[in-house]
Amino acid sequence: MHRWSTLFIPTLREAPADAEVASHKLLVRSGYIRQLGAGIYSYLFLGQRSINKIIGIVRREMDTIGQEFLLPALHPRELWEASGRWAVMGDNMFRLKDRKGADLCLGMTHEEVMTDIARKELRSYKQLPQIWYQIQTKFRDEPRPKSGLLRVRQFIMKDAYSFDIDAAGLDVSYQKHRDVYCRIFDDCGLKYMVIEAHSGAMGGSQSEEFMVRTPAGEDQVVSCDQCNYAANLEKATSKLDAVQDLAPEGDGLPMEVHTPAMKTIEDVSKFLGISPKNNIKTLAYMATEMDAKTGKSSLRQVVVFMRGDHPLNESKFSTALQGREFRPMVEDEIKSLFGSPAGYLGPRGIEFADVLSGSGKAVLLVDDALKGRVNLVGGANKEEYHLKNLTPGRDFTPTAYADLRAAAAGEGCPNCGAPLRIDTAVEIGHIFKLGYKYSESMNARVLDHNGKEVAPIMGSYGIGIERILTSAIEQNNDDNGFCLPPQIAPFEVVVTPTNVKDAALAAVADDLARQFEAAGFDVILDDRDERPGVKFKDADLVGIPYRVTVGKKASDGVVEVVNRAQKETLDVKIEEAVKHLGSLLRPGKF
Repeated sequence: MHRWSTLFIPTLREAPADAEVASHKLLVRSGYIRQLGAGIYSYLFLGQRSINKIIGIVRREMDTIGQEFLLPALHPRELWEASGRWAVMGDNMFRLKDRKGADLCLGMTHEEVMTDIARKELRSYKQLPQIWYQIQTKFRDEPRPKSGLLRVRQFIMKDAYSFDIDAAGLDVSYQKHRDVYCRIFDDCGLKYMVIEAHSGAMGGSQSEEFMVRTPAGEDQVVSCDQCNYAANLEKATSKLDAVQDLAPEGDGLPMEVHTPAMKTIEDVSKFLGISPKNNIKTLAYMATEMDAKTGKSSLRQVVVFMRGDHPLNESKFSTALQGREFRPMVEDEIKSLFGSPAGYLGPRGIEFADVLSGSGKAVLLVDDALKGRVNLVGGANKEEYHLKNLTPGRDFTPTAYADLRAAAAGEGCPNCGAPLRIDTAVEIGHIFKLGYKYSESMNARVLDHNGKEVAPIMGSYGIGIERILTSAIEQNNDDNGFCLPPQIAPFEVVVTPTNVKDAALAAVADDLARQFEAAGFDVILDDRDERPGVKFKDADLVGIPYRVTVGKKASDGVVEVVNRAQKETLDVKIEEAVKHLGSLLRPGKF
């Protein structure tokens, strides 16, 4: 039986000065963690117990669909070069050299390592499907570590990888993970959302994130309270209210209007007495173009037209560019293409490419919100002048239309039309349909049913172990501390005698703790010679969901059972205490 007096539980009354979010403050104050360096933390006794319980839940559920591996954290450069990600990961990757000068890195994720095993060991469709997973430490050279365990440089991750013979098989593996993830997060007692997501550097097609709403989050989640729609801001869409187009002026063709010193959408709209919704916002970029034959890169001019009041979503823009890297044009590049300084840019005089690739002409991407609009106002490519009566499809031809804008709170849900909300959230899990990105680039092959060599199709599935703990604290805290769900709390119940010098009280508390332990509860006895208030404060602080107080009422055969989450106290007969706690912790078994 665990006795508080013999354990190392260094609680603090004050939070560290650099702690900004609730979970960071409370993890330090409760003695769960201590900082070693920027983004590097030690897990002390209570923290490690909770982490182990979370890992146990993850492992139990993952074992129903997959096989556990343990892979190296140290990777040779050649492996990441084979997938093309050695350069892509940039400064986020910890890199080092061994004594012979060979380049190595610390693993951020393990697609390459798993694919290397697959390409060496899998030979036939008869060996598929395969689902392999591990629970292991990962490393990321985070530029701005903050928020305690939410943005760190060393973290524990459950990462899984599936290999299937075809897309239908991947659909099955993906759904298995989705179902298992829901069970894991349910078992951990979290309130979460499953949202559409952007795949980013992972690549692939379908992608979903498991998110927990919290002010500590750095992701933006768009969701609807009326239906099940939810998406990351990088992926979210919305329905727009109808906009009244301007009436044509003159002959209805583009006409110049003098706009002296009016460079911004707001200035032009106010000067002309129109809404920004009737303006075209012009954005100018240079994108990297790779020659498939020579492997050499060059820069391509990319112009983006948005509705005047809409911001560009850079993740959607990246998707429209098929993952090409991009940057804003500098002044000389702007003048070279438009013949005008910034502030007056538009389509006049520019011949845009018909397709994204294969032409030296500039690319014009137009946001879907401008499709079908008429008589818009845009730059004239002439200093201090704009054009009226601009109509897409007549006065300029887009290379492509695309969803490029960021959805906003209050806009209509794409499913039901109800107003959308936007919240900050923490990502606790992410599942990807990777497709053939790694199996193709790393030349993994198996024989299909016809004896033909094909690349297996892959999926990748991650869970942040510490993020489950921090999210639970973010969702369940108050001024006195926090309360973890019993499944992941370091202890389910603390037995607290109010005076350990009273032999009768100490004996009742010790006997109750032993009964709880025999019944299968995870129990700690607070046998410290401290004032009751100190013990109560510590119990409230460290996340234990139930406290059994053995005080003056014990002489009448009664103890107090405190429900930390509900802030409820109930008098219970000593002989009924095990049964009562059982009804709370193991419903249906007592």
